[in-house]
Amino acid sequence: MLILTSILRTEKSFMKPIYSYLLLSLILLQSCDYFTFKKDVTPQTVARVNDTYLYKDDLVAIFTKDISKQDSITLVNNYINNWIKQQLLLSNAQLNLENKSDEFEDLVKKYREDLFINSYKEAVVKQYLDTVITEDDIDQFYLNNNEIFKLNEELIKVKYIKISIDNSNKNELIKLFKSSSNKDLEKLKENALFMKSHHLNDSIWIKYSDLINEIPVLKSEDKQLLLKKDNFIQKEDSLSLYLVTIKKVLQSNEIAPKSYITPAIRQMILHQRKLLLLRNIEETLIEDATKKRQFEIY
Repeated sequence: MLILTSILRTEKSFMKPIYSYLLLSLILLQSCDYFTFKKDVTPQTVARVNDTYLYKDDLVAIFTKDISKQDSITLVNNYINNWIKQQLLLSNAQLNLENKSDEFEDLVKKYREDLFINSYKEAVVKQYLDTVITEDDIDQFYLNNNEIFKLNEELIKVKYIKISIDNSNKNELIKLFKSSSNKDLEKLKENALFMKSHHLNDSIWIKYSDLINEIPVLKSEDKQLLLKKDNFIQKEDSLSLYLVTIKKVLQSNEIAPKSYITPAIRQMILHQRKLLLLRNIEETLIEDATKKRQFEIY
């Protein structure tokens, strides 16, 4: 009830016509020579909530270059309104949650300590972490950890195009798509602008689910029949024609190919190096502190 009464009381004063804040903003801007804030001996107050004050100098940082006068008025209004609401909420929270003050102070202390420690760790990692990863590093990691790279869904090497059903070059595009000639493949790529979507690089692995998302008409196909090496599929609906060639398939639970998971391997290597670096730094800190008798355990 105390919260509700206080909020209702402050709501009446807070909901005064907005022109009062607009007028305040205009006075503020005029007195500041349009964003030029002069140093005052006594800080100029622009708003108050209980015993907390907002000063003109606090508003300097909110302005950006090349802002119009009208936009600056809106910016000041919004900032003051938000500041008042924030202070009212804080005041009511402090009043009604006074019994949690010690708990909150402990949390703030813990947060401050963690902030310092984590910032220090980030600085150390940035300065000393070896980020150069060679092909040998990747090969070694892949060989030593390939069991963790088992696939949870099928991977395929595939080529497909999606074209309008009434495309005037439809027959020519079908002929080029079916051809195994590199010359015809290049011609097909040159006609990519006439396609709704396409994937013509069948040397890279993609997820089977990505193919289905791109060509939903394949959802009705039997997966086992669809996922066959060198399988050609031609489908159409009322709007589009779909041509798909499955070049190669890796089944779920097979080991993912190195080329597919290389980005993930790089991240794992960096993470391992980061953990090792931080552990070495912590051990060095303990050793140095022990030698210098900086701590004791009683």
